[in-house]
Amino acid sequence: MTEPTGAAETSGTGTTSDEAVTDDFQLPGVPDAFQRLWTPHRMAYIKGGQEQYDHPDSCPFCVAPGRSDEQSLIVHRGKLCYVILNLYPYNPGHALICPYRHVSYYTDLTEEETAEFSALTQTTIRVLQKVSRPGGFNIGMNQGKVGGAGISEHLHQHVVPRWGGDGNFLPIIAQTKAITQTLGEVRELLAEGWPADDDGDVAGAAHTAAAGDL
Repeated sequence: MTEPTGAAETSGTGTTSDEAVTDDFQLPGVPDAFQRLWTPHRMAYIKGGQEQYDHPDSCPFCVAPGRSDEQSLIVHRGKLCYVILNLYPYNPGHALICPYRHVSYYTDLTEEETAEFSALTQTTIRVLQKVSRPGGFNIGMNQGKVGGAGISEHLHQHVVPRWGGDGNFLPIIAQTKAITQTLGEVRELLAEGWPADDDGDVAGAAHTAAAGDL
């Protein structure tokens, strides 16, 4: 449902996104406490079909560890899981926690993978708090295509930093999301802010070599 508005919303082409309305007409709907994060870019994954990611050779999350951190936007490599930036971020610092193994559901993880998956999520939040001081976070995962997962064949958890006013008018009016830093700059900041006593990168290097042999 749409929220009440006093004017027609327009798309980038200048046409209204709903039927033409007058300034004194309110669209039907009841206001609620939710803010909307509009994500039209996700349609590229939906239209592309999930079957293209069935095999590890074609799965972005399986291919990424076989390249350099800079090329794949990897922030940290753990022993069983790794942290990577979202190529299409909702906000600067939008990170994904992924297992190296090609599994679809959270229940597919082993006990060891689950422990590291959780620990990396916590560390990612702490690093973001230290580096960019967000006002809050959205944390979660979509399970399966019907559940809204962009790439449902490989489990990944979103960690999205939030600031007051980050859901402003640009995504709605101009179909634009203002990102103040390049992905490379954000990756470098988070990688440099990662705890120095975390030795996961040593084991993660083995995954780089193994993935490169695929």
